[in-house]
Amino acid sequence: MTPTTLWTRMARRLGFDHNPLRRGSDVIEAWLLPAAVAVFLILGPIVVGATGLRVHADNLAAQHAERSWHRVPAVLLQAAPGPMMSDNGANSWLVWTTGRWTADGRAHVGSIPAPAGTRAGTSVPVWLNRAGQVQVPLTAAGARDRIIIAGSAALALLAALLTGLTLLGRRVLDRRKLAGWEAAWLSVGPQWSRQG
Repeated sequence: MTPTTLWTRMARRLGFDHNPLRRGSDVIEAWLLPAAVAVFLILGPIVVGATGLRVHADNLAAQHAERSWHRVPAVLLQAAPGPMMSDNGANSWLVWTTGRWTADGRAHVGSIPAPAGTRAGTSVPVWLNRAGQVQVPLTAAGARDRIIIAGSAALALLAALLTGLTLLGRRVLDRRKLAGWEAAWLSVGPQWSRQG
């Protein structure tokens, strides 16, 4: 007797062995997972590409809106939490802290973005939109990160959707099998009980 190879087992499971006892629902159930994987591999790049284009368009719109912003100096009223970065701010992150700035001849106090670790009393630039609201400009790294995050989320959503559909398909097939077994038992069971 020769050992069963992986390919032989896979062919048998997927219904290529022409077993007359295998029901159609067994073949469908065996093909659910490979079909879901194939759909993911086909749709994944399309979903990521479409999501990337959409977020890229949103990034361009945000950059276009930034052209109407103006920059004003603000003074931090509280220290920005977090450690001060030692590479001249190249890798520092922004945190929101209380600051004061003047716009349109009026003094304003509110939350402003400042590099982590900045001390109270330090002057930092703040961007304001036409309504006078504090904004954070979109950097090239931020735009790239938005595209990566959106693409990853879209892939995860596609995977979750396909997983849910596969599990739902298996559940429907299991219910059909159970109903078939019950119907078969109801037709055969009375014959067996008469013989006993």
